[in-house]
Amino acid sequence: MEKHTQEAPGAPGISARWTSSAKSGVGTSLNPGSRVWFTLSHGIFNEIYYPRVDQACTRDFGLIVTDGNTFFSEEKRDTRNQTSYLSEGIPAFQIVNTCNQGRYRIEKEILSDPHRDVVLQQTRFIPMKGALSDYHLYALLAPHLGNQGADNTAFIGDYKGVPMLFAERDGLALALACSAPWRQCSAGFVGFSDGWQDLSKHKNLTWNYLRAAHGNVALVGEVDLSDQDNGFTFAIGFGLNSAEAGLRALSSLQEGYPSICQAYVDEWASWQEKVKIPSGGTSTKKQNQLFRTSATVLRSHEAKRFPGGLIASLSFPWGFAKGDDDLGGYHLVWPRDLVEAAGGLLAIGAQEDARRVLQYLRVTQEAEGNWPQNMWLDGRAFWNGIQMDETALPILLVDLARREGALSAQQTRDLWPMVHRAAGFLVRNGPVSPQDRWEEDPGYSPFTLAVEITALLAAADMAELHKEPQIAAYLRQTADTWNDNIERWTYISGSDLAKQVGVSGYYVRIAPPDVASSASLAEGFVPIKNRPPGESEQPASQIVSTDALALVRFGLRSPQDERILNTIKVIDASLKEETPNGPAWHRYTDDGYGEKADGDPFGGEPAAGIGRPWPLLTGERAHYELAAGNKSTARELQDALAAFSNKGGMLAEQIWDSEDIPEKELFCGKPSGSAMPLVWTHAEYVKLCRSLSDGQVFDMPAQAVQRYLKKKTVSDFVNWDFNQKIRSIPEGKKLRLETLEPARIRWSADHWETAHDQPTQDTGLGIYYSDLPTDDLSPDAAIEFTFYWQANENWEDKEYSVSIEEKQHDKK
Repeated sequence: MEKHTQEAPGAPGISARWTSSAKSGVGTSLNPGSRVWFTLSHGIFNEIYYPRVDQACTRDFGLIVTDGNTFFSEEKRDTRNQTSYLSEGIPAFQIVNTCNQGRYRIEKEILSDPHRDVVLQQTRFIPMKGALSDYHLYALLAPHLGNQGADNTAFIGDYKGVPMLFAERDGLALALACSAPWRQCSAGFVGFSDGWQDLSKHKNLTWNYLRAAHGNVALVGEVDLSDQDNGFTFAIGFGLNSAEAGLRALSSLQEGYPSICQAYVDEWASWQEKVKIPSGGTSTKKQNQLFRTSATVLRSHEAKRFPGGLIASLSFPWGFAKGDDDLGGYHLVWPRDLVEAAGGLLAIGAQEDARRVLQYLRVTQEAEGNWPQNMWLDGRAFWNGIQMDETALPILLVDLARREGALSAQQTRDLWPMVHRAAGFLVRNGPVSPQDRWEEDPGYSPFTLAVEITALLAAADMAELHKEPQIAAYLRQTADTWNDNIERWTYISGSDLAKQVGVSGYYVRIAPPDVASSASLAEGFVPIKNRPPGESEQPASQIVSTDALALVRFGLRSPQDERILNTIKVIDASLKEETPNGPAWHRYTDDGYGEKADGDPFGGEPAAGIGRPWPLLTGERAHYELAAGNKSTARELQDALAAFSNKGGMLAEQIWDSEDIPEKELFCGKPSGSAMPLVWTHAEYVKLCRSLSDGQVFDMPAQAVQRYLKKKTVSDFVNWDFNQKIRSIPEGKKLRLETLEPARIRWSADHWETAHDQPTQDTGLGIYYSDLPTDDLSPDAAIEFTFYWQANENWEDKEYSVSIEEKQHDKK
């Protein structure tokens, strides 16, 4: 290997960027002794994660081929690549990259070492024109240690006399070793003195820089191809310092690829043996393969040192346009996505894996009972929003695990404190959500309401099980009251959109919070506030989403309910897209999260684009069709969902829905540049397979079906609290006043000619209530009241009034 000269020039390099989110595969060992995860795209390694699944440490690692004179070819750009699995359902990959000019072929096998923090690439370089001696092969590695492309230091060195390429940053390190000798190596700053710049200009490695410190850096090494007919192995090892990384890389090389490969494949094969493809849940070979792949994707996204912590995606959406300011990417824990993934694990029979998720939720729950909007694996919040569905969904996961027989009596008892705190948070803060399930607008959302209400019913069952009948009764009464108000809060009649579609009304996406004090949404034509840039300020009545289907998915409304059928007509008129691979749906009217019209990535100025269809919504629609008895339609949608995957079986967050733009890799009905794979989408797919096998929706809560569809339960109460100061209630209902502190209520039904005092009752959930006997009052009467706060021994500084209105008969 040639002698190195000097420090690389051009510090700190160009601004760092991540890379494509179009993953063709993701993988990791199941052994907790291996703390690396890898992703593949365009025939090469992309992000490799270490020591946690929420910390990316590389941008990419690929090969460059030259003839030393005029020919320059980069395998990720200048080859046709084929990626396949070494064995079905096992994330060990075989990649064949064939030069577009027909001059060479690169064959690779990729996996991770089950016993070390190392990824391995077994490689063969095959000349298709000329002799092996006509070519030079270079390995190019871009370190992005600790989720950062900036401030990395790359250098050339050795471990115990074995030459290696190293990088370090802030207590993390990597080492690139090769079983074949390095002919020459260099470290440089990206865009100025890196190997790609050198090779593209000179077709030889003419810069031999020893070190590039504190910048956006890259490492390059030329592989000695002589006598390598049987191939050679790259090992990228990781550690807390360069020696530790070098030791691990060398250890893997010394053990040898064949034995490591066998151990890796055996552990995954053992896990897949426990995964049961539901009988009748898949009907084609592709569906069967996608089921296995989806199961693997779910399991591959779990942390090793934080058991049960599953991130949303091993990707950065539109990563090639994202830099260090996009610190989290999608490799964060979203409690919603986590619960959806755990539901998928239950659907495939992976009960032990699902129990780990429940334990992870126990330890990451906030003291108030909620979970962060999203978080690092150690529970630190990343964004600071609060979403009510992310507090309700873990309760439903406990209920689903109980119904699936995944929890013993003791495990159920252990989870009751978590459920108790979560239910308390819901009743103290709901039903209005500060943000909807898409992390955007506040208000009343059909999806969030459906999840909250069914979670309260599930929590009530557990309260009874744990001999808390008072809590159980209160939770059911609250659920009944919220259920009675779904239409008042979220259903609009007589709008312009309804007239255009030819229906009487529909459920809106989000109703602004102040609708709570109105008699109906018809009085709430309020522009939605804080909409992302670029989205139109349409009235609440004109914004429709697919979220209303949750009212059926969670058992609150019949699939034949006229209001549901009307809403579906509006959804299909406003959000449905027909693609070459089948129908798909946008999230909601005027969604701005997606590529721009010309295919440029989401982000920049203005930040908004055009929201594209989401494959998981095709799965949600299939579940609706199954609930409605349309099994053949559900299977057709299952076909479409499978067809939306790429050749590696990865399902994306969004698909492209416009004319093909080949130069931007955008093809109608295929993945866009959004997150891929999206764990939630894969979970929805396996749940759909299970649902089709069962002949019913797998994760539909039984409590809501029994209470609202069969028994037709309605509430005796209407709730008033300081977040929902309602102005009127229907006749025949009791007025329930709720407070967050103990109080005495002073009230009058005759304009204070007489007054009555009564105390609040403690629910055991951090909320207090008192029921006023308004059920005997006639329409046009009013009840007035105020509060005496016992803790501070003072009166509320104002009085409140609620009128009695004539009962409205509403169809259920």
